[in-house]
Amino acid sequence: MALNPFIGLMGVAPAEPGVHSTSPPRYCGGNIDCKELGRGSTLFLPISVEGALFSIGDGHAAQGDGEVSGTAIECPMDLVDITLTVRDDIKLSMPRAKTPAGWIAFGFNEDLNLAAAEALKGIVEWIQEMYKLGKAEALALSSAVVDLRVTQIVNGVKGVHAILPHGAIR
Repeated sequence: MALNPFIGLMGVAPAEPGVHSTSPPRYCGGNIDCKELGRGSTLFLPISVEGALFSIGDGHAAQGDGEVSGTAIECPMDLVDITLTVRDDIKLSMPRAKTPAGWIAFGFNEDLNLAAAEALKGIVEWIQEMYKLGKAEALALSSAVVDLRVTQIVNGVKGVHAILPHGAIR
């Protein structure tokens, strides 16, 4: 098995007051556990509070899609090279990412079907924005070129990510 190191937990503070667990993934990030978010990736998170209060942790050496048994090959990470940038030109309601493999939109819900629908909605909206297409055209293209993958099923809230590979739409 090849190692594919990535950080499982990246997030900012949610808008709702109170103490919040980092375990469930949600609109502000959290324990996303997406193996696609490795070296060379950019994660975009909606910022809801002053200062964002970014958190990071949960190093993984390798993990299969779904993290089906509740654990991956966890590992310490002595050095993580990360750059934080505030982008005022991007308005988000859910995390998105640009990875070496493609563009990613995430969906999180206790119901796997609803998580998949949320991820699909996000990637269709992104295709509409990037390529100046209507919803029907973006959805038709998605059916041909977008892959839906189960990110994780173990943190109470299930995660699905929709991947639009680079170069799939020209």
